[in-house]
Amino acid sequence: MTISSSTQVYLRPNIQFDPLINGWYAWFHTLPPLTSALNVAERFLPRMKSYVASPMMHAAAINNPAMRGGPFINLGGQRVDEIRALIEQTTERAAKQLELAAAYKAFSTLVLEQAKGMATDPIYPQIPEALKGFVEIYYDLEHNPSFRVFESLLYASPFYARNAQSIALSAIDENTPRPFILSTPRLKDERTVFCNMPFDSRALDTLFSMREKPGSYAKIVDLMRIEEKDEPLFRSFFVEEAPELKQDRSFDGDDIRIRYYGHACMLIQSRGVSILLDPVISYGYDTDLPRYTYADLPDQIDYVLITHSHHDHIVLETLLQLRHKVKTVVVGRNCDGFPQDPSLELALRNVGFDNVIEVRDAQELKVCEGGSITAIPFMGEHNDLAIQSKAGFMIRFGTRSVLSIADSCNLDPSLYEHIFRITGRPDTLFLGMETEGARPSWVYGPLFPKALPRDINNSRRARGCNVAEATSLVDHYPFSAAYVYAMGQEPWLNHLLDNTFDENSPSLIQSTQFVEHCKAKGITSESLYAQREIVLCQN
Repeated sequence: MTISSSTQVYLRPNIQFDPLINGWYAWFHTLPPLTSALNVAERFLPRMKSYVASPMMHAAAINNPAMRGGPFINLGGQRVDEIRALIEQTTERAAKQLELAAAYKAFSTLVLEQAKGMATDPIYPQIPEALKGFVEIYYDLEHNPSFRVFESLLYASPFYARNAQSIALSAIDENTPRPFILSTPRLKDERTVFCNMPFDSRALDTLFSMREKPGSYAKIVDLMRIEEKDEPLFRSFFVEEAPELKQDRSFDGDDIRIRYYGHACMLIQSRGVSILLDPVISYGYDTDLPRYTYADLPDQIDYVLITHSHHDHIVLETLLQLRHKVKTVVVGRNCDGFPQDPSLELALRNVGFDNVIEVRDAQELKVCEGGSITAIPFMGEHNDLAIQSKAGFMIRFGTRSVLSIADSCNLDPSLYEHIFRITGRPDTLFLGMETEGARPSWVYGPLFPKALPRDINNSRRARGCNVAEATSLVDHYPFSAAYVYAMGQEPWLNHLLDNTFDENSPSLIQSTQFVEHCKAKGITSESLYAQREIVLCQN
């Protein structure tokens, strides 16, 4: 189809968007300056160098189910020269980040070796030059040494690699392979348009609003700075025909309508208010698997709630596509200055979200008359690290309420007794039961000054509720319905988690046991998958 430069066009529903940093898929820890630097130095460059040295070893490991999710590049042993070139490009472009990572490692060792309970003043002159003015050394009440990082200052420094950000656009269908984001960079191919563009560019808002509203083709080509060689492919991403938007996208009743979009993503609507949790949305393409897509979302999303900073819950790929229609993002307040707990607020503001609210435990936000969002303490799941930027959420409209706790573990049921005295008891529960969980080295490995001992690494799992913790919740409190979600089994999550369950998987076995336990107690229960609509009627 020919599209003239003056034609008003729509973006096709099956156009995939990959945000990239240094050629790798952008996830949360690749945004904040310090964690980004450490991932470049300790994850991406070593992984690429290993591939160049032994490409067929990587190819063999990828084909071994026991190695699933491991540090192996999925390129079939091919494209070695392109990986070698990416190493050179990254080493040059990320020179400041590599300087910061080396300084952090040296500084961590310095603090451990010299901060022995006495005054820390003599240590400051020894701080590596790259970190001077960015850190403060302190002791806890047991006189154990540590430090905090002035993260906001790092964002305003050359260490924030905004120039390393780019995007990729391509058509996708249900058979399009997407490699695991932690293992394989995105290399150039014939079906993809790559643009050097920072994530805070408002051109992205214009582009993604064209899924629903027509825009000038000539203008979007100019805004996206499309090169002449890429223009024919870019043109194929648009159509003149208006998309088929669902008629029931908005909801203005007194009841609560919950739409499950897969994994931990739910759209909760009532009285004209739309609340979207942990957005990760499937693209629109032909498939036999029922699912909600971007076409099912309302014109405006009043609140986006982020439960925690793991890469399957704060998904930049989805968030940046929704930025133009999101009014407010709500996140947990972090341990300010802790490298393992970067600020969600700072990161989101630096990628163009103007209204981001940090909430404390038990803090309530009024969303309408009789409607509120309350932050709920989120325990466990983060490998026993000091991380506070995590929150469950209680969403209440009128007499009905929903408790969504994502991957939070019910380590102590007494917590909810204290919470429910403040909030009232909810009637509908959503909880995650991925019971095996990743080792701390999987996400946080680059941040540790030294490699974790094997026994510690195997012990401290990033897991959700096990069956004992889950059943304890419904035995202690009178929920009318309890749903298992956030299990990561939808096919559009494969590139984020790279895991599958079978009949012998502990997560599947225990979630099934929980659902059966609930049903035996007369509690409505199921394990959610792909698509589901639930309506909670007001009394």
